[in-house]
Amino acid sequence: MVYGYCRISTRKQSIERQIRNIKNEYPNAVIIEEAYTGTSLNRPEWNKLCKRLKKHDTVVFDSVSRMSRNASEGFGLYKELFERQICLVFLKERHIDTQAYKEALNGIVTQSFSSGDDAADELVNAIMSAVNKFMMNKVEQDIYKAFEQSEKEVDDLRQRTREGIETARLNGKQIGTVKGTTHETKKSKAVKPLIIKYSRDFEGTLSDKDCMKLLGLANNTFYKYKRELKGLSV
Repeated sequence: MVYGYCRISTRKQSIERQIRNIKNEYPNAVIIEEAYTGTSLNRPEWNKLCKRLKKHDTVVFDSVSRMSRNASEGFGLYKELFERQICLVFLKERHIDTQAYKEALNGIVTQSFSSGDDAADELVNAIMSAVNKFMMNKVEQDIYKAFEQSEKEVDDLRQRTREGIETARLNGKQIGTVKGTTHETKKSKAVKPLIIKYSRDFEGTLSDKDCMKLLGLANNTFYKYKRELKGLSV
């Protein structure tokens, strides 16, 4: 059985991008959606999925950062599920897939040793144990690097957003409305920087239609945010 696990921090965020990426690679995947806050360890949908998983099942994530809230928790889950012989796939970090790990492990052992007697078996077991420990340490390092990269991308997006707003202001454009005239919701604060990034009216290349589809916004909401970003009256 193939499952696709998609997680967002709040239900006001769009989960469609993760679903679309997983379905593109695994059209028959059963999608599991989860919304929880970063301060909470309670993930009911994930907990139910973990209990349901059987040997040789596959769980697909858009990114390793969607599996858990931090690298330490992520590595613990990876090791637990690997030992249960659950296949893990990370679309943005395929080198961390459990299958990639298994292939690397098997390749190292089979190319170097072949069992012939009890003494050889004992040696092979010792070697496999050492190699397994080495490879698992490498997986742990890769998971930590993936989380660091994810955090860097968020920081870079925030920096590009600030720079884009400053550039627009220097060019005589008003970004945002006059203070006190528009009530900013959590959703608008999260989405507006993405509109700046992706819309061709700002820094991006997407049309209005494609931008709305990417961000999961209704027509009226998208154009409202766009007008506010341009400083136009509603």
